[in-house]
Amino acid sequence: MAPSIISDTFREPILAKKLDSSVHNGKDAVKPPSTLEVQKPNIPYHVPALVGTELSYVRSAAFNGATLPGGGEFTDRVVQRLESETEHSTVFLTNSCTRALEMAALICDLSPGDEVIAPSYTFVSTINAFLLRGARIVFVDIDPSTMNIDANLIGAAITPKTKVIVPMHYGGVGCDMDTIMDIAHRHNLLVVEDAAQCPNATWKGKQLGSFGHIGCMSFHGTKNITAGGQGGAVFVNDRSLVAQAEIVYDNGTNRRAFFRGETGPGYEWKSLGSNFVLCEVQAAYLWAQMDQSARIIQRRLQIWNAYYHYLQPLVKAGHLEIMKQPTESVHNAHIFWLKVGGAEERSKFGKFMKEKGVSTTTHFTPLHKPAVGEKLGCRFHGEDKFTTAESLRLTRLPLFYNMTDDEVEYVLRSVYEFFGKRFESGVLQVEDGEPPKSFEPR
Repeated sequence: MAPSIISDTFREPILAKKLDSSVHNGKDAVKPPSTLEVQKPNIPYHVPALVGTELSYVRSAAFNGATLPGGGEFTDRVVQRLESETEHSTVFLTNSCTRALEMAALICDLSPGDEVIAPSYTFVSTINAFLLRGARIVFVDIDPSTMNIDANLIGAAITPKTKVIVPMHYGGVGCDMDTIMDIAHRHNLLVVEDAAQCPNATWKGKQLGSFGHIGCMSFHGTKNITAGGQGGAVFVNDRSLVAQAEIVYDNGTNRRAFFRGETGPGYEWKSLGSNFVLCEVQAAYLWAQMDQSARIIQRRLQIWNAYYHYLQPLVKAGHLEIMKQPTESVHNAHIFWLKVGGAEERSKFGKFMKEKGVSTTTHFTPLHKPAVGEKLGCRFHGEDKFTTAESLRLTRLPLFYNMTDDEVEYVLRSVYEFFGKRFESGVLQVEDGEPPKSFEPR
């Protein structure tokens, strides 16, 4: 019997639908064309997950006016869940990951001219948060196999002005946190993890975002689980920073300490801060998704594993490269990226896939390239060996919770067609008629 496109590489009891449950009854069975082969589909890059309980939870939150601004039952549920998934984090829900990063930068108490080390291959929010505090950004190169910051290059970029290291875990794949934390401890630096893409992603069995002194996570509509559009969280992992985090979170006041009876007769302004709070309606939406996050991630992993498995013949033939997962890291299938020969081939690939009705998308433009970066005091330390070159090769395939098996197969067929190959029922038809050897994907 021919294999299902959706493969369980994690050896868990996954109830994956087969791409074609009604065929492959015999060795020479012929597969009838799917509806996607009859007419050109329209497969988007991303569709936010819907689990079915969002509306009822939102209604419940909306009718409780006392906690509508935030801090109600659903906020408590989300915070407790996130804290239970870490060893020692104090979690603050925020109205976006951008705001989470801005809150983290305030907690770091930076002075103008302080330096922050970060990858250039990231979203601009990663560095804007620190630039707003007067810091200067020092970029270092990436590891092309993961597109994460190369931890082995950080040490050489440290100066007496360095205060913070900001690793960004691209695609939910962990940076080398052992090396990064060791460097931080030796040089007395803070680490702020940009774990925007990392719900349910781990490094050595531990939730990403919980290694550094502070971690930031996103629940934007483009992420695996969402708060209904925007949303984020700050993980404060250093107990000595919690009191300051509470003040920053509540507009720079000691409001939380006051309500715990630790100060009085009222609360007062103590430092810089802002309103970072996620409203209760969005917390309710987020809880609906978080309560089903295992189901969402499971399905995304099935799709990711199908791509990984069935693109291997093209990888072995040298047509493309796909991401490598460090043995210490367990990703969450946030994205599936591949690399082609260069910018020109990537452009042709994108146009071809668009003509086939498949939406693919590139990703970040390195932040040291626009002129505004230099104007704001950013600089690249060392050689840009991989950041720019690899960013011009990378593109991403559609991957979303409600994506059907037929859509997954159609995307794979289209990728094969671009390279002049045929994809039939999970087997590449090579010129000599011999199928590729089977293998166990990671």
